[in-house]
Amino acid sequence: MSFAAILGAELLLAQIASGQGTTYISNLGQPPIGSGAVGNDSWLAQPFTTGTNSFGYALDSVQLLMDAASGSPSGFTASIYSSPGNGAPGSNLGSLTGSDPAAGGLFSYAASGLVLSPGTYYFVVVTAATPIAQGAYQWSAADSFGRIFKAPGDPWTIPDGYYSSTNGSSWTSQARQNIFQFAVNGTGVPEPTVYSLAALGLTLLGLRWRRHFKSLTR
Repeated sequence: MSFAAILGAELLLAQIASGQGTTYISNLGQPPIGSGAVGNDSWLAQPFTTGTNSFGYALDSVQLLMDAASGSPSGFTASIYSSPGNGAPGSNLGSLTGSDPAAGGLFSYAASGLVLSPGTYYFVVVTAATPIAQGAYQWSAADSFGRIFKAPGDPWTIPDGYYSSTNGSSWTSQARQNIFQFAVNGTGVPEPTVYSLAALGLTLLGLRWRRHFKSLTR
């Protein structure tokens, strides 16, 4: 790959990273009616679907609304998982970084280099290093029985249910249940033609500079 093409790709990533980001889906404004316990024997997976931007979305962060923890849990983790066939959680696509949510409140977990495809199911998956008998983090839940939460405009959705697991590998569907409270923030990936043109321009500039340099050294 030429230097110009590499630089063009870096310009693409830089522009995406420098964007302020958009909250594409959120149910944080809904009244909480309960919570779900989180531990290494109590995994929770909340599905969501992305919108229609043709080139996908660079994931910036996920916000989670948490209640105060019970006992003394530790090692809270949040990740984005795939959803093969729009079913149970599949592969861990990337971990999110943020602070321990034991005190309760709204917590932001940052992503790094993860691009979500359009019109695709994903999961926010949470777990911890300790069993709930020692203590449990509590993910706040809102009522959505019998309906799907849809964002206005670009049609991201939150289905009315979730998945649970005792080990992170075997999952049980909890359909038509409360949904856990979160928001997804990202940046729509622009059409690559803009960056292809930028790379082409840099290539032509490089060729012109080389020719000029050769003419000076003759």
